[in-house]
Amino acid sequence: MKIHRIPENPFKDTGPAMTLVHESEHMKAINFNFKAGQALPLHSHNIEGELALTILEGEGEFLSEDGKVPAKAGDVLVCPISTPHGVSAATDMRVLVVIAPPI
Repeated sequence: MKIHRIPENPFKDTGPAMTLVHESEHMKAINFNFKAGQALPLHSHNIEGELALTILEGEGEFLSEDGKVPAKAGDVLVCPISTPHGVSAATDMRVLVVIAPPI
């Protein structure tokens, strides 16, 4: 068992701040910090696997081909990694992204 503390990752004016939390042959966990107005645009990956985006702090929207869904602290989006996905921040927002298997 490994216990990781998400580091105090700063927010950046130039785009989302990204910090690797954990990586193994089975999964990858990344902390993204978005300032209000920043986004991870709608995208997908042409591989098999799943991802989970967990809103740790703040508010924004999950992005999909079908539109936008409000997202706030405690909300989790889970989908195949090949499904178009993204996130945008309405306020400063911290997001934990888990990808399995890792890319």
